[in-house]
Amino acid sequence: MQASARASRASRGGGSAVEHFVGAVRCVYRYAEDSGWIRRADNPARQVPKPARQPSHRYAIPPHRLAEICTAAATSGDDPELDSLVLRLHIETACRRGGALALRPHDLDEDQCLVLLREKGQTEHWQPVSPTLMRHLLAHAQERGAPRSGQLLRYRNGRPISSRRYDYIWTRVGEILPWVAVQGISRHWLRHTTLTWVERTFGFAVARAYAGHNGKAGGTTATYVKSDVLEVAAALSILTAEPHPLVSNVDRHIRAIDSR
Repeated sequence: MQASARASRASRGGGSAVEHFVGAVRCVYRYAEDSGWIRRADNPARQVPKPARQPSHRYAIPPHRLAEICTAAATSGDDPELDSLVLRLHIETACRRGGALALRPHDLDEDQCLVLLREKGQTEHWQPVSPTLMRHLLAHAQERGAPRSGQLLRYRNGRPISSRRYDYIWTRVGEILPWVAVQGISRHWLRHTTLTWVERTFGFAVARAYAGHNGKAGGTTATYVKSDVLEVAAALSILTAEPHPLVSNVDRHIRAIDSR
């Protein structure tokens, strides 16, 4: 598995391929054991050590570098309007690629500036967006003929985009900004960037809610100090410097952050 792993700019020797393979094999044999098809002592997967996961090499992109990426995407390519919208959606919401591709026009709550993100693990959560982004999402859906229950993000001819659009964006940006290609910067780095800023500014509980994490991450304490959509909206207001319908006294919060 390690020898045949697909290499990319972010590849680190196939360690992730080995980890996933061992995990899958363990799952199969565990099912066989639980079903009584094999004895525990005859389960060979128990003898295979699972390699430790390597720490991520991603980090929060500095503001001036993030601005360079957005400028490169907005001033090149065959559909810079689409690419700029995609990047802003990820920067504001810190959503995963699947969440962006699954977004539909009827997932937009225009009055409260919320979008329904449906992401991995069959999770769903309402995520605040700025009034500016909401206007552009609605305009995009109308101009490109997105059905109410169909995919929102589309090409000019009305065809829905796929994950290949992301490959095109980052390959193009990497050609304009060599450091993007060298470091293997991708869409997931935007999630790291936004969530790092939220955690540093508003704390772990708000960052956890902003990320849409609702599992056991953070331990039992996270159950008692969990954040909500109102606090996420407040964080977004500071991030975008725009008032949000769910938040009052945004100007006071902005001044408090600026004075730090």
